[in-house]
Amino acid sequence: MRPRPAGTRVRFEQVGKSYGRVPVLQGIDLEVPGGSTTCIVGPSGSGKSTLLRCANLMERPERGHIWLGESDITAPGVDVDAVRQRVGMVFQHSHLYPHLGVLDNVSLALRQVRRMAREPAEALAREQLRAVGLEGLEGRRPADLSGGQQQRVAIARALAMAPEVMLFDEATSALDPELVKGVLAVMRELARRGMTMLVVTHEMHFAREVAGQVVFVDAGRVLEVAPPDEFFSRPKHPRLRHFLDQVL
Repeated sequence: MRPRPAGTRVRFEQVGKSYGRVPVLQGIDLEVPGGSTTCIVGPSGSGKSTLLRCANLMERPERGHIWLGESDITAPGVDVDAVRQRVGMVFQHSHLYPHLGVLDNVSLALRQVRRMAREPAEALAREQLRAVGLEGLEGRRPADLSGGQQQRVAIARALAMAPEVMLFDEATSALDPELVKGVLAVMRELARRGMTMLVVTHEMHFAREVAGQVVFVDAGRVLEVAPPDEFFSRPKHPRLRHFLDQVL
C-alpha cells in the first residue's frame, strides 16, 4: 500500500451550499491537517456527506473556498478531473462495475485516465489488491464477493490512482457488523502510514482510536472540533453532548 507522500492539508473557508432554497452547508470553516485523519460525525441530514463531496467537487459549493494544499480548487476554471485524481473517494456502496472482474475494476481508471499500458496498470492493481488483503480474487466479479470485500476493492481502486487525500463517506454503514472489521483495518493502516483522510463515520470507536481530530456537524454548521479524548469525554457544545448521549 503506497499512498503518495503525506502532508497535503485540506482547508474549508466559509463554504456554503444549498439545494434550491434549503441551506445544506452554512459557512463551514475547517482545516484537515496533512498526514492525519479527521472524522466527521453528526446526525443524519446534517450536511456531512455534502461537505465531503465538495472536497472533490462532486458537489460545487456556491460560496467560500476549498484549498487542497496550496491550490484553491473552487477557483474559476479549475480542472475538475485533475482535482479528482488528487482526491480519492470511497462511498457507502462500492459502485464497482458488475460486468468486470476485480482486477479490471481496479486497473480501469489507470488505463483510461492515467493512460497506462495494460501490463503495468494490472501490476499496480495487483499490488493494491494484495495490500488490502484480496490477493487471489483478481478474477472474481463483484457479485461473488462479500460486501466487505467489495469495499476493499473500492479502496484499492482509489489508492491505485495515488491520491494525496482520501475521503470515506460512511464506508462501513451498509455492511453487516462482521464485515466492518476488515474495512476498518485497511483504513487504520492508511492512517498509520500518514495518508490525509477525511472520514464521515458512525463508528465512534474508530474515531476515538484513529482520528487526530473529530468534527461535529449539525444543520450544516461545524459546532465543535477537538481531539478524540476531549471530544468524547469533555464535549463543550450542548448539542454535541445530547448527540453523544444518544449514540454512545
